[in-house]
Amino acid sequence: GSEVKELKEACPATVIKKVRPGAPSLSLNPTGNAPSVTGAGRQWTPRETTLKDDITFVRLTEVKLSEIADHMSDPRLAEHMPLLTSTWDTDVAAGFVAKKEDCWARDGLGHWALLADGQYVGWGGFQKEGEEWDFGLVLRPEAFGLGRRIAIKAIEFAMADERIPFVTFLLPPSRKNLGALRRLGARQIGEIEYDGSVFLKFRLDTE
Repeated sequence: GSEVKELKEACPATVIKKVRPGAPSLSLNPTGNAPSVTGAGRQWTPRETTLKDDITFVRLTEVKLSEIADHMSDPRLAEHMPLLTSTWDTDVAAGFVAKKEDCWARDGLGHWALLADGQYVGWGGFQKEGEEWDFGLVLRPEAFGLGRRIAIKAIEFAMADERIPFVTFLLPPSRKNLGALRRLGARQIGEIEYDGSVFLKFRLDTE
């Protein structure tokens, strides 16, 4: 999928699929930016991973390259990202952001930076692969607790888009805890291999 290709140079992760700019559940404007961020002056910490966290999606260009590079350099990410083998610095991060912005220009949709109370906690979003939309989610390890909430927002976003009849996820076999994914209604439909690594493919109907 598109995310796997990106991860050869960047990183693999979860994959969902589909979307529309402007879905009401995400409070996005047509450019894919959040119109406002509340609590932006407050420092986010892992112990604040509760329902009070304000989750917003903004363009990657709104985040410092050093934050993205620091995030992607965390060795804990590689445990579940077999294609994440290169070292990240601000130059690599700049190239990554540029490619994601190219997707926005081409498809009208792409990946966002994810904020919790205005603080960067990871990136994720949608990228078109053929006739499908793949969704990738890569969080800072200390923000893993926000993954379910972010994934649900993304699924609601997909459901709001009439062009998106289903969503797909790609996961490495090292991800053993798949209960939450199945509870959402996703089912495994096969496996794919890319650059010597195997990924499990799931599908979730959104119609």
